[in-house]
Amino acid sequence: MKVLTIVGARPQFIKACMLSKTFKQHPSIEEIIVHTGQHYDYNMSDIFFKQLNLPEADYNLHVGSGPHGEQTANMLQKLEKLMMTIQPDIVIVYGDTNSTVAGSLAAAKLHIPIAHIEAGLRSFNKKMPEEINRIITDHLSDYLFCPTDGAVKNLFNEGIHKGVYQTGDIMYDTVTHFKPLAMKHSSIVADLKLKVKDYYLATVHRAENTDDPARLQAIFEAFRQLDKVVVLPLHPRTKSKIKAFHLNDVTRSPNIKLVDPLNYFDMLALAAYGRIILTDSGGLQKEACMLQVPCITLREETEWLETVEGGWNKLAGAETRAILDAVENIQPPPANQTLYQSGTAQQITNILMKEIAMDG
Repeated sequence: MKVLTIVGARPQFIKACMLSKTFKQHPSIEEIIVHTGQHYDYNMSDIFFKQLNLPEADYNLHVGSGPHGEQTANMLQKLEKLMMTIQPDIVIVYGDTNSTVAGSLAAAKLHIPIAHIEAGLRSFNKKMPEEINRIITDHLSDYLFCPTDGAVKNLFNEGIHKGVYQTGDIMYDTVTHFKPLAMKHSSIVADLKLKVKDYYLATVHRAENTDDPARLQAIFEAFRQLDKVVVLPLHPRTKSKIKAFHLNDVTRSPNIKLVDPLNYFDMLALAAYGRIILTDSGGLQKEACMLQVPCITLREETEWLETVEGGWNKLAGAETRAILDAVENIQPPPANQTLYQSGTAQQITNILMKEIAMDG
């Protein structure tokens, strides 16, 4: 079975590593990895391949940044040519980025089966580019691997019944596998002179927050008023928007510690040792829940409803007072009440091997 795996952004590297490890156990599987180059900064790309022991990409398309349409079109053009040359048995895409939808479109046009990992998620906010990418990819995919029962229900409501599997969340495999290594090898908490459970970890990168100066300013104003140090690994997009909107002053607060994007081990350690996580990232919402760290989501909705329903996550949006109130009032459930189970990568591998063999 010749598998073409398409990745392009930090969360996809993290998810793909566990499936690649499982593929290696089966000599009948040949995996070819394509990195679109959507994330190209060393701290958001190369270092993840090294730390996660993800095989070096066989192809790097070096697409880089740009407007959504331009970036997606560039990927689509290059991926189509590559697929015509490689002729894979199946194309695997992850999540909801432009790399995801470009890979799905290219494969669908060439009648190559598509497997979508993290299928069925919905925020029901089509102003988010990620929501558009999810919907298109799901409706093009042949194998839809859902992390939750809610994701399966979303697909059913949209008329997608065939090829749908509830396999659990592959990120839980990654977190449980790499957490001990991160705790052992990362010195980030000491390097930043932090105390365990005495700081907040924050990330801000979604377009709905970074492209709106009022929202971005309100978020940073909340950070400024919090009672503990807020560690913020600064996404390149957020950094450029802070400069463009002349918001540098609001970020220069004694309790806001801006750092460069971090490798996976450092980020995992910071998340595990933090008191509360404040984020607009879907992946970090889940990691917080998996690590049993309370999370405040800087959005009005989330595709990870189970984290809210389970008590680990609270939606706060981007209003200063709402964020501060959420931090003050969040009441996480007792420890050791996990919402996830391991073994997702092996389940997906078993299903693909069976289904592709039957189709062949």
